[in-house]
Amino acid sequence: MNLRAKITIAVGALLLAGCRELPRYFAGDEILARAGGKELRLRDVGQAVPQGLTGQDSAAFVGVYVDRWVRKQLKLQEAEVLFSSSEADIDRMVEEYRQALLIRKLDQQYVDRSIDTVFTEEEIAAYYNAHKGDFRLERPLVKGLIVRFGEGYRQAAKLRTLMASDKPAQQRDLRDICAKNDFTVSDFRDRWVDFSEFLSYLPALQSQNYDPVLASSAVQQMRDNESHYFFRIEAVLREGEPVPLERLRPTIRRILFNQRQGEIIRRHEEELYERAVENGEVKLFGRGAQSPASGEETEKG
Repeated sequence: MNLRAKITIAVGALLLAGCRELPRYFAGDEILARAGGKELRLRDVGQAVPQGLTGQDSAAFVGVYVDRWVRKQLKLQEAEVLFSSSEADIDRMVEEYRQALLIRKLDQQYVDRSIDTVFTEEEIAAYYNAHKGDFRLERPLVKGLIVRFGEGYRQAAKLRTLMASDKPAQQRDLRDICAKNDFTVSDFRDRWVDFSEFLSYLPALQSQNYDPVLASSAVQQMRDNESHYFFRIEAVLREGEPVPLERLRPTIRRILFNQRQGEIIRRHEEELYERAVENGEVKLFGRGAQSPASGEETEKG
């Protein structure tokens, strides 16, 4: 029988024999295990037991907990023996990590207390205009319209003419015809989409190159066994051109947020530094050291 099973049985028997409520039971001081020169007591385990566990469920949890604790202590003991010569380096790394956590927590307090998460369109546009050269397309984007209709539709020529027109009256007629005949309309005229996404609404073959269709803003067509597809690409952005602002807004907001965080942290660092200098809590020693307050040379070590 392994250690976990023994602990589970022992704890379960104690619970049943004592008929004690779990909170009172885990207030006990019994030793559950010794390993690696350490002891694990019942009260230590009680802090980790989830609320709501009763009886055998609690005993099973304790069995798992103790088993993991023993294995951990044995590994720690072996590690301390094997790496005793590196103890100073490990202590230094632990201290550096502790300091980093404390400073990160302090910085986050500064940010949570001061940051404004609202960014105006003017701020976003200004950043975009100053840095648009940093954001280049890796694949084409398009704006356009796709209308799918049945094989037997007799007014295809009229439909094509309406699609080719930018006049409001013709566009209303186009919407009316599509709605009346229950045509499938995929309208991407008000937003940029990947060209590959646009093609996914057409009976396009993956093995074929469709880049030539980007060269025309006229109404083009495709067909499959059941339907005709009229499509018109009204605007194109090609690979290497700047990414449009509408697709960068979330990214720019994150960048501006990070900038504000950095500014808040730097400002508080300066305030902390200047206050410490004014109170005489900062002294610089050594050849060439300058007093933060006066710029004069301080004591030499």
